[in-house]
Formats: sequence, C-alpha cells, structure tokens
Amino acid sequence: MLFYKNLKYSEIILSLLYIIYGFRLSYYLYQREKSKSYIDHVKSEVDKSNEAGFIPKFLIWVSVALLYICQVSPLIFSIEAKKDDSKMTYIGIFVLIFGLLLEIEADNEKKNMKKINPHKFVSNGLYKIVRCPNYLGEMIIWTGSFLFGINIYNGYFQWIIALLGYIGIIYVMLGGARRIENRQNRMYGKDKEYQEYVKKTPIIIPLIPLYSVQKYEWIRG
Repeated sequence: MLFYKNLKYSEIILSLLYIIYGFRLSYYLYQREKSKSYIDHVKSEVDKSNEAGFIPKFLIWVSVALLYICQVSPLIFSIEAKKDDSKMTYIGIFVLIFGLLLEIEADNEKKNMKKINPHKFVSNGLYKIVRCPNYLGEMIIWTGSFLFGINIYNGYFQWIIALLGYIGIIYVMLGGARRIENRQNRMYGKDKEYQEYVKKTPIIIPLIPLYSVQKYEWIRG
C-alpha cells in the first residue's frame, strides 16, 4: 500500500498500523509457539491439526488469506476512491490504535502472569474486565478499520467485501473465546476461585452479561 502514489496522510497511517499489527502478531505467535506450557496445554489440538490432510489445510490457508484481504479492504477502497478524509476516517484510526494498545497490554499481562505461575488462570488487570481482553482488542482493531471506510464505501460490492471481513473476524474471535473457555473449563473447572471468576466476568465484551459461549456449537474457533 505504501508504494501507491499520492497517498493521503490517513492512508499512510493506516498502512503503517497494518504493518505494526502484522509484525506484533507474528512475534507474539513465534514466542507462544516456543512456550512449553502452551504446547502442553494445546497438545491434543496440535495433534488433531497435524492429522489433517493437505486439502483441508490448503482451504484454511486460502480462506484466512481472503479474510485478511476483506479486512484491509477499507484502505484499498480509500485509495481507489481518492476522496477527502472525513471525521470518521480519523475516528477509525483512533479506535484501531486503542484496540492495538489494548491487545498488546493484554498479551503482556498474560505472559507476565504465566511466568509467575504457568498453571493458574489469569484474572488480574484487564482480565478483571473480560476473560479474553486480547480478543476484545482484536475486535476493536478491526472495528476501527471498518469505520475508516464508512464514508468511502461505494456500492453493494464494497460494502459486502468490507462487511465480510468485519463480520468474519468477529466470528473468529468469538470462536477463539469459545475454544479458550472449553480449555479453561477442562483445566480449572473444579477450582472454586475460577468458578467465581467466570460467574462475574464477561467472556469477551465488557458490561454485557455474556459469561459463556460454550453452548453455542455453531461458533467454531
């Protein structure tokens, strides 16, 4: 994106934010895959993934790539439209930055807590507000990206592509929250402190009394 000519400042900023997001996510995943405690916790899921054949893995790779294209489509449409920026443009950028900082802080809090006690669930800091603040941050990031293009989308095609990206990532985050909930219930379900924690702490969205998504089998992580 950065090599397009005559980019507006807002488009340069959003391009850089996408790059920062990508590097941060890649580094986080790299560090996580080196963690023995993480591998021990998800060993059965890893084994199940390794058993999948080439075609399912290829289809997942393609679908994820297409999802990311839809997610960054607001920037593509903005470059094509060549319209002046609106207030919504910078509101979207602000929301994205807030979500990115929230996600970084949530990941750091979890990493630091796991260093102290790798076998205890995290319930401090942002995890007092929701049980999956990192996923909340991810949802806010792509909410900001979608808002960036609100005054830019032109015609049904652009709206559909942008909405597919936004709704798609929200679904993925809900699926991730459900997967974590299932894993934590297996690990800490008999812990009374954990039982009290899940009763009073929403799983992913603050102030909304949604404490579990385990029963919603149509949500897949």
